[in-house]
Amino acid sequence: MAVNLTRNALAAILEGDVNSKPLLQVLDIKPVGSNLDRYRLLLWDAVATGQAMIATQLNDRVKSGHVRKGSVIQLIDYICSPIQNRKVIVILNFETIILECDIIGNPSLALPGANSSAGITLSSNVGVNPVSVGPNKFSAPSNSNNAQNYRPAVQPPYQPPPSYKNHGPIVKNEAPARILPIAALNPYQGRWAIKARVTAKGDLRRYNNAKGDGKVFSFDLLDSDGGEIRVTCFNAVVDRFYDVIEAGKVYLISKGSLKPAQKNFNHLKNEWEIFLESTSIVDLCLDEDVSIPKQQFNFRPISEIETAENNSILDIIGIVISVNPSVPIMRKNGMETQRRIINLKDGSSRSVDLTLWGDFCNREGQQLQELFESGKFPIVAVKAAKVNDFSGKSVGTISSTQLFIDPDIPESQSLYDWFCGGGKDSTAQSISRDATPLGGKNEIRKTVSQIKDEGLGRSEKPDWVTIRATISFIKSDTFCYTACPLMIGDRQCNKKVTKSGNSSWVCDRCNQEFEECDYRYLLQAQIQDHSGLTWVTAFQETGEEIMGCSAKELYSLKYEEEDEERFASIIRGSLFMPFLFKLKVKEESYGEEQRVKATVVKADKIDYVAESKYLVNAISNHRH
Repeated sequence: MAVNLTRNALAAILEGDVNSKPLLQVLDIKPVGSNLDRYRLLLWDAVATGQAMIATQLNDRVKSGHVRKGSVIQLIDYICSPIQNRKVIVILNFETIILECDIIGNPSLALPGANSSAGITLSSNVGVNPVSVGPNKFSAPSNSNNAQNYRPAVQPPYQPPPSYKNHGPIVKNEAPARILPIAALNPYQGRWAIKARVTAKGDLRRYNNAKGDGKVFSFDLLDSDGGEIRVTCFNAVVDRFYDVIEAGKVYLISKGSLKPAQKNFNHLKNEWEIFLESTSIVDLCLDEDVSIPKQQFNFRPISEIETAENNSILDIIGIVISVNPSVPIMRKNGMETQRRIINLKDGSSRSVDLTLWGDFCNREGQQLQELFESGKFPIVAVKAAKVNDFSGKSVGTISSTQLFIDPDIPESQSLYDWFCGGGKDSTAQSISRDATPLGGKNEIRKTVSQIKDEGLGRSEKPDWVTIRATISFIKSDTFCYTACPLMIGDRQCNKKVTKSGNSSWVCDRCNQEFEECDYRYLLQAQIQDHSGLTWVTAFQETGEEIMGCSAKELYSLKYEEEDEERFASIIRGSLFMPFLFKLKVKEESYGEEQRVKATVVKADKIDYVAESKYLVNAISNHRH
C-alpha cells in the first residue's frame, strides 16, 4: 500500500507543534547506552531524520516486536524535551500503522561529526546537501569532490546586546510549568510539573552515617497515564512536606530534581526518582481528579511466587484461610516489633504465607483476625510484597507495602466468585514452610502405618504426605525453647540462646546480649489414626496452629504465672482434635543411628464439607 509520510513533521515538532498526529517511519531502534529500560528511535518524515525516545511504559511494544525497523507509526501523544543541549522527541503514545515496510524514499543518516542542537538531519533527496540543521550550526561534507558544492549558511548581521541600564531588575519568567506525564520526566528538563495521586507514604526514618545524623521519608505517585515514580525528602525538606503529604490525595508537584532510582529500595517501574529540595513546590489539588486511579496493581498468581526471585517485589491478591496470633520479635537494633502470619490462597490451587510486620499486625492484622473468627473469609490485596525464600516461599510486608481488605476492584470480585463456586472446598497446596514441591495438584494421602510399611523418608529426597489423625500425647515439659530474637536482614536468627550471669540472654551466633529472648515452639507430639501411632515434631508456626496460642503465652502461663490449671487446660484442648497433618518425612542421622523423622509443615483443622467430598471421590475412584 502507498504510504505518505507527514513531510516536515519533525521540524514542526521541534519548533513546538505537538498537537498533530504525524505518520513517521522508524529507521532504527537501539537501547540508550546499556540501559534496556529506555529505547531510542531514529524517525524519518520523508524530508529529515530525527531522534526520539519512547516512554518506559511503551518498552513492551519494542520487546514484543510490535514496532521494529521499517515500521510506519503514528504519533498520538508526545513532547519535545531538551536533553544535553539537544531537543529530543519523547513519545508517550503511538500506534503502529504498518508493522513491516520497505524504507520510503532515500533518507540520509547524520554526517560524521555533525553537531545539531535540533537533532534533525535533512535528506539529500530533497534538493539540499545533507547538512545538520540548527541555529548557527553547519558541517561541510568530508568528501573533497563535493567541496565545490558546499555553501556555508548565511550568518545574520551583528547586533549589539540590548542595554538594561536604569530599567530595574530583570523579571524571570514565572509562568507555570507545563504539566507533564510522569513517564516523560528526565533529568535534563529545566521546568516541569506533574499532577499525581499519592498511593503510598513511607514512615519517617532516622539514620546515622559518616556525615552525621539525618532523617528521610518517601512517597509514591501515580498519574492519570499510569506512570509511577517515587519521591524522597531528606532532613529540612522532611520538615516542610512530611505533614503535608497524605496518602490518597492528589498534588501538583514542581521544582524537584531527578536522579537514578535505587532499585534495591525502589520497586516502581521507573528509572528515575524525584528528590524534593528547599525550592520545591507541593500544592494540594482540592478538586478530586477521577482520571487518576486510587491505586494500580499488577497481580501475580500465588503459583508464580514459587519461581519468583528472592527479595523481588510483587502484588498479590488472595482469600484468607488462616490467621495466626501476633507475636513480639526483637530486631537486631534492639527494638521490639510485632509479627503476624496469615495464609492466603487463590485460584491457582496454591496458598502462601503472608508475614505482617510492625503496625500491620495490630491494624490490618487484627481486623483480619476478627473477620476470620466471625466465620468470614476476607480478601486481601497486597501492593508491594517482598518475596522470601527461607523455608519455602513466602511474602512479607515492607515499609512501602499497602494492604487492602475486601477491595472494590474487578480482581476481588472474580476471586470471590471462584471461592463461592467451589474454590472454598478445593485443596490448595502451600508453597511456604518447606512445603510439598509443586509436582502435582493432588495431595498424597497416607495412613500412619504406611510411613513405616512403605519405607517413606528413606530415599535421597524427603517424602511429603498428608495424614488425617489426632494428637494423643504432647510432651509438656519441653514444648518450646529460648531463641535469639534479633533480625538478620528480613529473617530472625532463631538460634538457641542461654542466660548469662547478669540475667541477660546471649546469642553465640550474633555475639550480642539482650534483656528479652523469644520463645519458639518445638513440640514433640504423638499422633494416631486407625492404623497406628507415630511421633512428629512441630515448630513455631505449626505449633501455633495446633495449640491456638503463641509459645511465649504458654511459657508465661507455666513458668511465670505458674497457672498450671490453665496450662493443662490448653494442652488437653489440643488432644484428640482431628487435624489434616501435612508431613515432611526424612531419614536423619542421630550420632551413628539413622532415624526417620516426621515434621509437621501444616496442621489444618478438619473442614468436614471438603473432607466428605474427598472421601466420596476416593470411593468413586476405587470402584472404577
